[in-house]
Amino acid sequence: MAVASSAGRASAVASKSKTGQCPVPSAPQKWRGFAAVAPTARLPRRVATRASKQDRQAQLVARAAGRGQHAAAAQVAEAPGAFTKATELHGFEEVREQFVPEYNSSAVLYRHKKTGAEVMSLSNSDENKTFGIVLRTPVENSTGIPHILEHSVLNGSRKYPIKEPFVELIKGSLNTFLNAFTYPDRTCYPVASTNLQDFYNLMDVYLDAVFYPKCLEDPRIFLQEGWHYELDDPNKPVEYKGVVFNEMKGVYSQPDSVLGRDIQQAIFPDNTYSVDSGGDPVDIPNLTYDQFKEFHGKFYHPSNARIWIYGDDDPNERLRILDNYLSGFERREVDSRVHAQKLWKEPRTVVNKYAVGDGTEATNYVSVNWLLSEDRFDVETELAIGFLDHLLLGTSASPLQKALNDSGLGEAIIGGGLEDELRQPTFSIGLKGVKEENRQKVVDLVQSTLKQLAEEGFTQEAVEASVNTIEFALRENNTGRFPRGLSLMLRSMASWLYEKDPFEPLKWAESLDTFKARLESGEDIFRPLIKKYFLDNPHRATVELEPDLKLGAEVEAKERARLDSFKETLDAKAIEELIQTTVSLKEWQETPNPPESLKCVPALKLEDIPKEAKNIPIDVQKARDATILRHDLFTNDILYTEVGLDMKTIPMDLLPLVPLFCRCMTQMGTDKMDLVQLSQLIGRKTGGISFYPFISDRKGTDEPVAYFMMRGKAMADQVGDLFSIGSDVLRNARLDDKSRFKQMVLETKAGLESALLGSGHRVAASRLDAQRSVAGWVSECMGGVEYLHFIRGLVERVENDWDGVVNDLNKIRGALLQQKGAFVNMTADEKTLQYSEENVRMFLDSLPAESVPTERWNPRLNAVNEALLVPTQVNYVGKAANLYEDAGYKLHGSSYVINKYLGTTWLWDRIRVSGGAYGGFCDFDSHSGMFSYLSYRDPNLLKSLDNYDGTVDFLRHLELDSEELNKAIIGAIGDVDAYQLPDAKGYTSLMRHLLDVSDEERQQRREEILGTTQADFHAFADALEAVRGEHARIVVVTSKEDAAAAETDRPGLFDTQQSLL
Repeated sequence: MAVASSAGRASAVASKSKTGQCPVPSAPQKWRGFAAVAPTARLPRRVATRASKQDRQAQLVARAAGRGQHAAAAQVAEAPGAFTKATELHGFEEVREQFVPEYNSSAVLYRHKKTGAEVMSLSNSDENKTFGIVLRTPVENSTGIPHILEHSVLNGSRKYPIKEPFVELIKGSLNTFLNAFTYPDRTCYPVASTNLQDFYNLMDVYLDAVFYPKCLEDPRIFLQEGWHYELDDPNKPVEYKGVVFNEMKGVYSQPDSVLGRDIQQAIFPDNTYSVDSGGDPVDIPNLTYDQFKEFHGKFYHPSNARIWIYGDDDPNERLRILDNYLSGFERREVDSRVHAQKLWKEPRTVVNKYAVGDGTEATNYVSVNWLLSEDRFDVETELAIGFLDHLLLGTSASPLQKALNDSGLGEAIIGGGLEDELRQPTFSIGLKGVKEENRQKVVDLVQSTLKQLAEEGFTQEAVEASVNTIEFALRENNTGRFPRGLSLMLRSMASWLYEKDPFEPLKWAESLDTFKARLESGEDIFRPLIKKYFLDNPHRATVELEPDLKLGAEVEAKERARLDSFKETLDAKAIEELIQTTVSLKEWQETPNPPESLKCVPALKLEDIPKEAKNIPIDVQKARDATILRHDLFTNDILYTEVGLDMKTIPMDLLPLVPLFCRCMTQMGTDKMDLVQLSQLIGRKTGGISFYPFISDRKGTDEPVAYFMMRGKAMADQVGDLFSIGSDVLRNARLDDKSRFKQMVLETKAGLESALLGSGHRVAASRLDAQRSVAGWVSECMGGVEYLHFIRGLVERVENDWDGVVNDLNKIRGALLQQKGAFVNMTADEKTLQYSEENVRMFLDSLPAESVPTERWNPRLNAVNEALLVPTQVNYVGKAANLYEDAGYKLHGSSYVINKYLGTTWLWDRIRVSGGAYGGFCDFDSHSGMFSYLSYRDPNLLKSLDNYDGTVDFLRHLELDSEELNKAIIGAIGDVDAYQLPDAKGYTSLMRHLLDVSDEERQQRREEILGTTQADFHAFADALEAVRGEHARIVVVTSKEDAAAAETDRPGLFDTQQSLL
């Protein structure tokens, strides 16, 4: 579940107000677990994705460009065609119809006659069908009502009266998206699937959950998802528990999240955005069950609903399904308006504090923020501001971002620039890691840079680069694993939700052409905008966060005092009743639904699942000592490419420098171009170029797969530019810009330190992997705690031994540049592939023919139980062992089924439902053999370890009926057959090639998955004995206090403890 309030921001850098995602350390990419079949991620339940800055800016421009336009010619994925609209209206009336050529969709806005519910119905050829219900849910306090409701309504309903139909869908659905979001002013319930029956099943469950939830009758759901008192011994203290309560404690353990909340509340002190819809842990216990029910009764009504359906399904059936639910209600007036914040006449400054630990350097956050308008922008202004946002902050060479980076006033940029998904548009920018004496200098620098730009404007090259970058992203419409239909829904809602036209954000081509014509005419567009909306705008809030060593302890002490005070009001009888309530709640949470009751949840049949694995076209060619891989797929005249250079030529002691070397490729310029010129060239000629290290285990060998990767994309007629720029950068990128390199080091340090608080489960997993494999150790050295230690030392080395650093960077380049072992992976249609071949061969010819000797990497971390200490209110608990080495396990496809089943049953129930953690899951890396248990924002430590160990007995005694087994199999196949866009298919095929995963092996694994039996579950328990045996190791990210408490209860639990912040 994703908290979309700014309080839930994983990072203040986020430019969207919808959050919940887990930020990751600056680490190498690693193909894990089921990656031989489909990529998987270690993410907690209902975690949202955030678009990249470039894609986000394209969305901003698209929303503006679409405002009030009619059909225009545009490059689309398919030839424009007419799609059938509904001929049977089923209680709806048609309000408006338009064809949207940008997405080859027939779009119709309907209104339900009886209730007034509005429906946007988009019909097209996209098989990845999307459905969503959005309700305006403004709040007046920070008790987190909409967030707790978002969790709770998916815990059973009228038609599906089991505890968690949501989880049953995860188990046995082919969904491509299943989630829910809480924004500061709305709640969204979206689903997606490529399977028609599965799509209808998802729609039905979500409609029933939203309008007829069981949580209105069963207060235990509120207690579980929201908050409750917990006491299991009269001599022990009372505790707060609850999934949302603990989730938000984790959120507010992160300074970036605290800043995000403070920025929003500073800019909007007088409307619903002045409080936190996600919930503040201080306020959540003030929420009563009656208030909870009243909120649902007020806002969860069809008259307050906006419904979105998109894809290639029957438009008549859409309306029939909706009317079946909506017709049970009567129209009523729902006042859910989001009132505008009045503009100020004078700027303001807000200074708050954030908690730090003893080992943290005392630095500040400084952010400058504007409310840009008293209402939504008009069409022309919104479009222009979207481009201005990219010109200011779109790349590291953009003038405002560059000025902050080059200033040396802080460690990393914060603030995502333009944000226009809420009622009024805002703009935020600043720095973190700011010393006390530099706080005002940050504000002055932002203002002076904007003033200079208002006077001088932007270069023609900068404008051309921004236009090409954003137009490429718009026409490409690449939303990654995020369904395209859902991306369009969120885009449309930014207008529709505030009584604006829902069609406008979808139609951008004609307005974009008009805007480009204005630019070509020489019109001065951007300088007046900077003056009006920034320099002359008094609604400016400077938000500063100061470090406070005592704050964390004070917050905990206040919570403890509040709980102790509550307990003192209880007599012996009341204490016994609370204990019984605690026991009965846990019994209910841990008692599974009877098998017969689960049959109410719609499920596909095993015979509906294709027996043959889906293969991706691949043609492998040799070019001297290099390899060329070709994937003939329709990509709309775009070439996607990955270039890999063998990284095993790099000496072991230089490996930690590789991630920074990757950044140097595009962050310092070349011998003939400075950073600005290079960035603008890439923006004008390509869809983007990036560099990163790729590391993975490969089954059957200790030797890792390790490549230095260049990834890029370009239109077919610019492929030559793409490879020419790539070749030039590889050979001639500057490595000697000391000030820029130092800033990158500081940015990396800040990112790693933030990850300790926000992504502790990934940190723990990395440490565990590094104990058992070379690939794990290399990844840890490039993105984990070991990397953090290296980076902290590098800060000093840059000052004291810069020549040595430059020499090491040049050694890395010398080790990488060779034809031997290189590959070029290309994904495009055959015509584009043929057109690209000569450019590819010229690129390979530019690499030295001389071979570089391969290095021998063989270290691992010591196998120890470890506590990583940080100032946090939650824990991240990891435990792992290697099933291949410690249990002698032989890979079988049933392990994919069992791994997913555990995450949706035993671990879900014990770690999340009963334990109160935001997430509990397991991960089996089929390449290395590592099996890991992990928890996310967990109030427990020892209890979670005990529950991990209980997995073996759970599997041994598990009894599955045929329907439950089939559901588990289908769920695993859903991961295997994950929906992918063409570029992702080409990349997946490359991974299979590099990791020696043949189509024959994939077919074998598929047959094993489809043939999984209950006996396989019992047999896997024997393998998992290793994860509770002598070879298993524990790594936890926790507070000093929780580590001490765990050691008191179990002396010798940790072999070592590190204080990291």
